[in-house]
Amino acid sequence: MGRKATPGLIKRGEVWHIQKIIGGRRIRESTGTGDLTEAERFLAHLAEEVRKAEIYGVRPRRTFREAATKHLQEATKASIKRDADLLRVLDVFLGDLPLEGVHMGSLQPYVEDRRAAGWKKRTINYGLQVTRRILNLAASEWMDAHGLTWLAHAPKIKLLKEDDKKEPYPLTWGEQARLFSELPPYLAQMALFKVNTGCRDQEVCNLRWEWGVPIPEMGTSVFIIPARRVKNREDRLVILNRVAKGVVDEMRGKHDEYVFTQKGKPLCRLYNRAWKVARSKAGLPDVRVHDLKHTFGRRLRAAGVSFEDRQDLLGHKSGRITTHYSMPELEKLIEAANQVCVSERHKIDTMVVLRKKRHLVSVG
Repeated sequence: MGRKATPGLIKRGEVWHIQKIIGGRRIRESTGTGDLTEAERFLAHLAEEVRKAEIYGVRPRRTFREAATKHLQEATKASIKRDADLLRVLDVFLGDLPLEGVHMGSLQPYVEDRRAAGWKKRTINYGLQVTRRILNLAASEWMDAHGLTWLAHAPKIKLLKEDDKKEPYPLTWGEQARLFSELPPYLAQMALFKVNTGCRDQEVCNLRWEWGVPIPEMGTSVFIIPARRVKNREDRLVILNRVAKGVVDEMRGKHDEYVFTQKGKPLCRLYNRAWKVARSKAGLPDVRVHDLKHTFGRRLRAAGVSFEDRQDLLGHKSGRITTHYSMPELEKLIEAANQVCVSERHKIDTMVVLRKKRHLVSVG
């Protein structure tokens, strides 16, 4: 019968793991060995590092897994779920490494493995970006009780050159009509709203009636999406031009909570099989859902809308308090948004006719 392990050491499979609080710091990591004596030496080494930090101000060793966990617990960004998914993959390659050991050299196995798995460079870069973010925080903001940052210096993390990155593709009026005519009605209405408001995919899918704010003086309304639901974590003012207002009016009474639904439930995203089939039939196989936002921005610019107003209409972070506009400012934004309801070529109100079998929806 083997001897009893030092408290704080737990064997999982063939490897000893540390689960112990040392100097007020919870440590959970692999020792990387199945030899108990070696594992105990490793644990003693960590305890000594903590002691040196407390007495001599020596920066203790921390793993990338510890830093990744802290990032996930403290981050407030809307895309934190994507970070979590990427960090699960990165943990295989970096989890047990000390922060000082994370650099482009130690990241190379991750890059090569993901390329072999068929990931696009853009997706691989997301992982490199979140790694870079964590290292920068560890070197600049995260400090222990002794005033020491988690990392002395953050290494330079270079992103891959994205030769597979697609450029924005703003739609022409004709392309928009072709694409929308192939979409099923529920998706066409959401796309029409998106191309007239510049909202992001999730802002459209999660749009709720309770976020609507009536403006009786102007005979219209706006939506204020709370910061927790917005990518840049600022309240998002959604201005409705004539077309967007028409879409919203068409949706009233169909669901108590959400503006847009399919079979009584909100969609997770607009990019689905129906979108792929429709764009193929329309002869636009590479058009992305996000290109609708680019289309809105391009049309605003073509109409001569100022940069500041374009920023507000597109929901970009600008430093202005977008939920406290005066009535003249709202009037100006609504007027600007209505510029995309007019064809620059023909100077007539846009009439979008969406046909699907015998279903007809007209908004203008």
